[in-house]
Amino acid sequence: EEVREIPNLVCLMGNHDVAVTGRMPLDTFNGEARRSLMHHEKVLSASNMDFMRSLPSKSKVRGNATIAHGSPRDPLWEYILNTLTARLNFDHFETPWCFVGHSHIQSVFVKDESTDRVTVEQTKPDQTIELRPKLILNPGSVGQPRDRDPRAAYAIYDTEARTWTPKRVMYNIPEVQERIRAAGLPEKHAVRIGEGW
Repeated sequence: EEVREIPNLVCLMGNHDVAVTGRMPLDTFNGEARRSLMHHEKVLSASNMDFMRSLPSKSKVRGNATIAHGSPRDPLWEYILNTLTARLNFDHFETPWCFVGHSHIQSVFVKDESTDRVTVEQTKPDQTIELRPKLILNPGSVGQPRDRDPRAAYAIYDTEARTWTPKRVMYNIPEVQERIRAAGLPEKHAVRIGEGW
């Protein structure tokens, strides 16, 4: 409900959204993810399921940015975790930069057009990056960061200043872990949010 109230929202379907809305068999996922998906099938309201079904699964272009859940080459499933995968994706978007998620790891992949070299840069919270062609940026994950930092991760994209500012914020992890356990979800999901993996 809170996400749906955001004005001018650009929201994409992710791999778990595809499964929970019935567009993909749940047995595509490992046992723990499958248990979580079955739980979400039971607790999501009909209107929220309809909202999720309405989301696009392909990349979207908004101004200077291409936005994809996984990668511009494979929007639902591909993880961009290294420079080789990033290199393969730079030819799949026309905009100066591309924003991705899926890996849950805050990072920036840079393609130097003059040397044709691709590098990865780890981001630092509150350290603003001036955007320039050609970049693939990942804001990380609010709900399940996987870079060994359990704080919620996100980024602020300033379209006018052309900047990207990675952010981290603490939240009440023990309370969320208890809610995971109370819902009967896999213990692994409660443990991992406390350790950021």
